[in-house]
Amino acid sequence: MKIAELVTELAMTKNWSRDLESSTVDFFGLGLTDDDFCLIEKLPFASVFISVIYFMIFFIGFFGNLFVVLVMVQKRGNQRLVDNFVLNLAIADLVFVCTLPFWALTEAFDSWWFGEELCKFSSYAISVNRCSSILFLMGMSVERFLVMNKHWDSRSLGTKRNTNITCSCIWVFSFLLGIPSLLYRKLISVGDRFACQDVEPSIIYTFTVLCLTFLLPLGVILFCYCSIFSMLQSHVNVGRKANHALKIIFVIIGAFICCWLPFNTFTAVITYGMVQNIDFPCEAVKALRRGVIISACLAFTNSCINPIIYAFMDQQFRQKVLKNFLGLCHPKEKAQNSTLFFSSTESSLLFSSKKRFIPATTVPISSGTDLYASKRQI
Repeated sequence: MKIAELVTELAMTKNWSRDLESSTVDFFGLGLTDDDFCLIEKLPFASVFISVIYFMIFFIGFFGNLFVVLVMVQKRGNQRLVDNFVLNLAIADLVFVCTLPFWALTEAFDSWWFGEELCKFSSYAISVNRCSSILFLMGMSVERFLVMNKHWDSRSLGTKRNTNITCSCIWVFSFLLGIPSLLYRKLISVGDRFACQDVEPSIIYTFTVLCLTFLLPLGVILFCYCSIFSMLQSHVNVGRKANHALKIIFVIIGAFICCWLPFNTFTAVITYGMVQNIDFPCEAVKALRRGVIISACLAFTNSCINPIIYAFMDQQFRQKVLKNFLGLCHPKEKAQNSTLFFSSTESSLLFSSKKRFIPATTVPISSGTDLYASKRQI
């Protein structure tokens, strides 16, 4: 059986509905009936579980990212360079999680009831977030690498102006990469229900998105943090804060990989199968489809984890939260240095001595692969 359609980039927000269980529904408008499909049973209680997960991600991500934005805006006059990436990342995640209630209700009621305009906008927001959030993480990693690398003049490269230009370029690139979601997302009527889906999936576009929003950024992030780890390990007297920074770095890398690797692995397998025209058994198609559903939920949680690992694990940020919002810090109490971030001007202190290391503050994608297979050669 051939996998006849792939909507990988939009694969996380689509209606994983009972339409595939209806033997008479031609869900994709391809003129195929139940005799042509590898019928795929829906996961037990999938609508309930996925809806609950989406709503949980929405509540945690909305308030978490909103909190980060408010704190960053409040300290705008005294921002570190990396804070600009943190702010933009929180904004990207905040916009994305605001679309999740639509997809959660679609899962619950098995139909999209919000019109084609919101269908296009929600899918576009997911595409933009998927690209921008990972590129902001990559930008943060590069900034950390430049600050830590004594062979680079981070004070000339890591300026506020350059950081603003970088963030602006990331937004523009993400907006452009998400345009296909606006062009090809349609609202399709299936009986008395509606599906928000991509009607013209492209293997080339799917492969391009996979490379630009996962493989390339992951390679850069791993290179930067492995280099940072190597530089820190090369110094004998590494302080407690530097050790804590290493732990946070591993959390950042681990969270990123754990959230996105499963979904992108399924994406790569499906894309390879499409390119090579591999004849997948029906059971393999079922496994791939279920894998995409589960891994999509996991990938979405990245928008909840980011405020935690990039904000609440930063001691300086945590103290500002306690002082400015909860009033728990004594006014005369001096804030300790952050263990996760340090400004570019501190790079000269970091390697000021060759013999002694002075620790500074460191550091629904639309989902919807409705996968099905045809018993015919397509």
